[in-house]
Amino acid sequence: MSVKIRIPTPLQSATEQQAEVQAEGATVGDLLSDLESRFPPLKARLRDDSGKLRRFINIYLNDEDIRFLENEATPVKESDEVSI
Repeated sequence: MSVKIRIPTPLQSATEQQAEVQAEGATVGDLLSDLESRFPPLKARLRDDSGKLRRFINIYLNDEDIRFLENEATPVKESDEVSI
């Protein structure tokens, strides 16, 4: 399913200046993987060398921090909105 992802201004250089993109996946992690495959420079900005999200990167699902949900395993539905 396709979910809207909002990209903050500092990361838009890695998404061809797009402030919003659509990504496919059933979980937040799937969405991020889809984004990283379509916009390879984004991966280095979001993840450290071990592949974990950088500590200063916050991901929100409908304004709720995913750290208080199921992190990257948090399921998404088409009406959801993800913000980085």
